[in-house]
Amino acid sequence: MPERLNFTIETKQALIDAVQTVGILPLFRNALPGFSVEEHAAPSAWFSEEPGVWEWKGPVIQEAGCAYGKFFGNKAAFISAEWFPDFANYRRDGYDFDARFDDGLATYKDKQLFDLLEAHAPVLSKTLKRAGNYRKGGTTGFDASMNRLQAQGYAVISNFVYMKDRYGKEYGWGVAEYSTPEQFFGDAFTNAVYQRQPEESYQRLLAHLHSLLPDASEQALRSFLQ
Repeated sequence: MPERLNFTIETKQALIDAVQTVGILPLFRNALPGFSVEEHAAPSAWFSEEPGVWEWKGPVIQEAGCAYGKFFGNKAAFISAEWFPDFANYRRDGYDFDARFDDGLATYKDKQLFDLLEAHAPVLSKTLKRAGNYRKGGTTGFDASMNRLQAQGYAVISNFVYMKDRYGKEYGWGVAEYSTPEQFFGDAFTNAVYQRQPEESYQRLLAHLHSLLPDASEQALRSFLQ
C-alpha cells in the first residue's frame, strides 16, 4: 500500500484527515485498488449501528471545507479545496456555464437547473425540485442534469441535512444540499479556477494520482479522470 494511502478510517476526524492528505478520495471502491473510503473504513465506521461514514459526510464537507459529489464515473468522491479548482477547470474546459451554454455545449434542461441552483444555493434537493417543478407531469431530468453539473464541476453537494420528527429526533437518510463551487468556496475558488489552461490542470491531476498510486497504469489513471 502506498504510504499516503496507508490509513484506517475509524473516526470522523480520521476521514477529514484522509481527505485533506489524499486530496481526491472516492467514497466507493473502484477500478483503482485501495483508492476509496470504503476500502479504508473500519467495519465500525461503515455500516453499523453507530454513527459512521454515512452520518459523517455532511460534517466532513463542512469541517474540511471540501467538495463532495458524483465526480468520477457517476460515483461520489471527496475533493479537497486545494485540488477542486484544477478538477473544475479541467472538467469545465475553461468555460463558465453561460459560455458553455452559449457555445451549444450544454442542454437547455441543464441550463434551467443551473440557473435555479445559482439563484437559490445553498439549497436542499427537495426545495430545488419544488422550485423547478420537478415532479410527475412537470419538469423531468433532475437527476441526469444534476449529475452532469457535478461531473462538469459546476455543482457540489455542500451538506446533508437530516429531517426531524415531532420530537426533534433525526431520521432517514440525509437530504443533499447543493451549491455551486463559487458560492461554496467563495473567492478562494473563483480566483483560482481559471488561472491555468485546462490541459495543465489535467496534467496536475494526473501527476497527483501517479504520486498516490505509483503502481497504477497510465491508462487506468487516465480512465479514472475521464
